[in-house]
Amino acid sequence: MPIIKSAKKRVRVARRARSRNVKTKRELKTALKLFTKTPSAKSQSAVQSQIDKALKKNVIHKNKAARLKKRAAQAAKAKGVKATKAAPTKKPAAKKAAPKKKS
Repeated sequence: MPIIKSAKKRVRVARRARSRNVKTKRELKTALKLFTKTPSAKSQSAVQSQIDKALKKNVIHKNKAARLKKRAAQAAKAKGVKATKAAPTKKPAAKKAAPKKKS
């Protein structure tokens, strides 16, 4: 066990980070297994979402994320799954009201 206070804190922080990373990896693996078992548009979007989450949290490398997405898309295409359009990530800009005319 560490003696220095900052080293003790690093152990605590690393333990929490590990549990988060394990959870993210487990969710990704579960989504991949579900997709390979029953490929559908819904499961494909779930896989891509989990890959993006894992990438955002730096749990997996960007090249691995790209490879997994590519393989999922190829498998979906081979099974004849039609990809659904993803919802836009950004909200459309609200229209500004016209300025009032001075009389």
